[in-house]
Amino acid sequence: MRARFAGCLVAAAVVVGLLSAAARPTAGQAPGTPPYRAPRTLDGKPDLGGIWQVLNTASWNIQAHNAAEGVPAGLGVVEGNVIPYQPAAAAKKQENFEKRLTEDPLRKCFLAGVPRITYMPFPLQIVQTPTHVGIAYEYNHASRLIYTNGTDHSGVDDFWMGDSRGHWEGETLVVDVTGFNDKTWFDQAGNFHSDALHVIERYTRTGADIISYEATIEDPKVFTRPWKMSMPLYRRQEKNIRLLDYVCLEFREPHVSIDELVKTRK
Repeated sequence: MRARFAGCLVAAAVVVGLLSAAARPTAGQAPGTPPYRAPRTLDGKPDLGGIWQVLNTASWNIQAHNAAEGVPAGLGVVEGNVIPYQPAAAAKKQENFEKRLTEDPLRKCFLAGVPRITYMPFPLQIVQTPTHVGIAYEYNHASRLIYTNGTDHSGVDDFWMGDSRGHWEGETLVVDVTGFNDKTWFDQAGNFHSDALHVIERYTRTGADIISYEATIEDPKVFTRPWKMSMPLYRRQEKNIRLLDYVCLEFREPHVSIDELVKTRK
């Protein structure tokens, strides 16, 4: 009798759990409301416009990691926290990690690439037209133009920021990015790719001040299968918010005093 009663309690708990999960709202959605529908642009597309920024540590390491000198701890943004490297590529990643303080491309002031530019600790601004989506990044004056007019990829390779072509799937902007070079990393921890990188980005407004961002990564030269990272982008709330000026300067002229400069010109 007692065993039967315990079994009933377990079954009831399972049912309650399933019903609770089914009723649980998605991020940015209030309980009991339909899925969020973004405001529209003049041509009827979801409006992603605004200044946004991540609040995570993915720029240091996209996987879960402990704090270290100059690196805050983070829970990671990679689905399952596993990056499926091929054996030789895993060894290369470890080598990158050991040399990260000098070999991270950002140490040389290169552009961050896609998707890393999205989760740098700097804001980004999205603007839209009926045929294009433009993204300006505060970091190093980087920018992208996403063609949404149905044109094909350019066929040109060796882009730092890739060649972006987008389309709308309901509330989501889906961006197909190809044509990369192999000179950027995914983070400061040495996670890397080859020139065969292919990225599918998804931008979805899930609330008035939240964009759900996903990036699916494919690279048959480096990984055994596609993998995904995801994170929210938050709207910056300051009344006077704007992109400011940040320029990375690797090669700086040595300090020269005014007196020395005058002497050299005599």
